[in-house]
Amino acid sequence: MRQFRPAELAAYLAAGHTPVLLDVREPWEAGICRLPGSVLIPMRDLPARLAELNKDAETVVICHHGVRSYHAARYLETAGFSAVINLAGGMAAWSDEVDPAMPRY
Repeated sequence: MRQFRPAELAAYLAAGHTPVLLDVREPWEAGICRLPGSVLIPMRDLPARLAELNKDAETVVICHHGVRSYHAARYLETAGFSAVINLAGGMAAWSDEVDPAMPRY
C-alpha cells in the first residue's frame, strides 16, 4: 500500500490530482478539523457503506494519527480497491507539517 506524508499529499493536491479523500474518523473528530472536500465514513461504518465509494478511484484514507486509516486502507484493498493511499501521521501530522492553524485534539 502506498503512503503519503502530509506534505506529499499537499503537493499532490496542489499539482492538480483529485483523489477521493476518505476520512474514517468519528463525526465529532471531523467537527474539530477536516480536509476540504473529504468524505466522512467512520471506520465502523465502512463495510456497510462500501457501495458509496468507487473501487477504481484513487483513494486517500485519513484519520487522526494514521493507524485507523492504515487498517481501513488495508480493508479497502481486500475489498478490491485498486489505488489506496494511507495518510501517514494523519490529521495530527497535517497540522504539524502543512497547516499549523488547523486545530489539534
